[in-house]
Amino acid sequence: MDHYPSSMINLITNLSKLPGIGKKTGERLALHILRSPYREAEQLAQSILELKQKIRLCHECFALSDHTQCAICQNPIRDRSIVCVVENPADMAAIEKSGAYSGLYHILQGVISPLDGVGPDDIRLKELFIRIQKGTIKEIILATNTNVEGEATAGYIAAKLRALPQIKVSRIASGIPMGGELKYIDPVTLKRAIDTRYGMK
Repeated sequence: MDHYPSSMINLITNLSKLPGIGKKTGERLALHILRSPYREAEQLAQSILELKQKIRLCHECFALSDHTQCAICQNPIRDRSIVCVVENPADMAAIEKSGAYSGLYHILQGVISPLDGVGPDDIRLKELFIRIQKGTIKEIILATNTNVEGEATAGYIAAKLRALPQIKVSRIASGIPMGGELKYIDPVTLKRAIDTRYGMK
């Protein structure tokens, strides 16, 4: 990249650090930014700085927020008796896009993963149990991923809540996606689909 000036090389290098962005894509993006109007480049830079300056975690559910409390926790229409537990803000966003849920969330900011040195005290489990102890929650929906870490985390939470019979604990169903063909489904997903089968009448 010696044929580029140092400022261009610096931008390509920094863009290449983003997930899924290699040197070639970083170069293409840098050239696009260079060709774009000054105002657009300024807005891009400003939005990145604003993101770093303003975004924080909601003090209640740990979602991304511009304020101490996120928009979902502030919304008086949301059902405050149900809390959906997810791993990260992207999982919460996916559920919100479905339009199928109207309760609150609790974002763990990770999962239990002993191989990676992540235990129960390293994610937002203590805060979840504190929320439950306040007595307003009637149901916990465990919506962690269905990989080993996600299942272990869901199992840990469910085991802890067995001592609280007044709290209903449910797990999101998983199995064959709409339009999926059985011959292409992996054995673990098929087993889960059979285990969580439901009646048709």
